[in-house]
Parts: sequence; structure tokens; C-alpha cells
Amino acid sequence: MSEEADAGHDDPEDATDAAGDTAAADARQESTERDGDDVTETALADEVARYDDALAAEVAALEREAVESTERVEELESSLRRTKADFQNYKKRAKKRQEQEKARATESLVSRLTEVRDNLVRALDQEEDVDIRPGVESTLETFDRILAEENVEVIDPESGQEVDPERHEVMMRVDSEQPEGTIADVYKQGYEMADKVIEAAQVTVSDGE
Repeated sequence: MSEEADAGHDDPEDATDAAGDTAAADARQESTERDGDDVTETALADEVARYDDALAAEVAALEREAVESTERVEELESSLRRTKADFQNYKKRAKKRQEQEKARATESLVSRLTEVRDNLVRALDQEEDVDIRPGVESTLETFDRILAEENVEVIDPESGQEVDPERHEVMMRVDSEQPEGTIADVYKQGYEMADKVIEAAQVTVSDGE
């Protein structure tokens, strides 16, 4: 057989080798692809794991914040209850102290008024023919002194003075030499304490005739 004829025919062994190389190449490619898929899946799994860890950490942080917030709310509510209780106790103490001060003030006033009463009793104990006017005048001075100590002033307007509706109570209009509409006479004295009228003075007013 000629060389040309030999060249026209492939060697079966070469074909077998070529097929084997192709199969090996395909196997390597498939292996590479599988390796690539494995790497991708591993990376994805790692990413999911990191996300889960981050999410778990965030959830844990939120749970801690929730616990701290609950504890803070309970602390504030407890503080508010204590503050309310302290305020109620303060109101009770203030009211009791005010009542005690009022009682002491009343007690002090009464103890001084008894002095006036004792003087009046002594004046009445005098003989019937004895002039008790000096004793009554002395008692009145004592009484006026006590009123002054309590910041009480007598409202005793003068004739001809203008009428003050807040301090004077007009009883009637009378003939008088005083100008019309002014005070003619004081029927009863009034009293004021710390610029507050306790009892208005009762007066008559001139009609100008």
C-alpha cells in the first residue's frame, strides 16, 4: 500500500486519543463548573450566615433596648408615685401647720380679751354709787390696744367727709349743715384689718337742707 493511501486513512488509535482528550476536557470543564457552583453556593451560604448573625445581633440589641426602656418606665412610674405621695404628705403637713398657727393665734387673742373681760367684771363689782366711768375708759383703752396689736383699725369718719361706699354704710339722709351728700354723723363705728373692711361704719348723710 502506498504512503498516499496510508495518509488518507486516520489511525484508529489517534481517533481514540482525540476522543479521550475531548472527554477529559469536558470532564475538566464540568468539574470547573461544579467547583464554581460550589464556590458560589459557599459564598452565598456565608453571606446568608453573616446576614443572620447581623440580624440576630440587631434583634438582641432591640431586645436589650426594650428591657431597658421597660425598666426606665417602671423607674419613672415609681418616682412619680413617690412624688405624689410626698406632695400629699406635704399638703397634709401644711394644712396641719396652718390649723395649729390659727389655733395659737386665736388662743393668744382670747387670752388677751379675757383681760378686758376681767376689767369689766371688776368695774361692775364696784358699789352702785361709785362712778365706774374711769374703769370703763381704762378697759376701753386696753381693748383698743389689743385691736391695734392685731392690726385692727377703727373706721370713724368725720362729719363733712365724702362717703366711701367700701367703708361706709349709709343708714339714712338727714337735715344737716354739712354739704349735701357728705357724712352728717357716725351712727356706729366700723373696723378694718390689714386694709380689709371687716365691718363698715354706719353713717347718716346730709341732704343739704
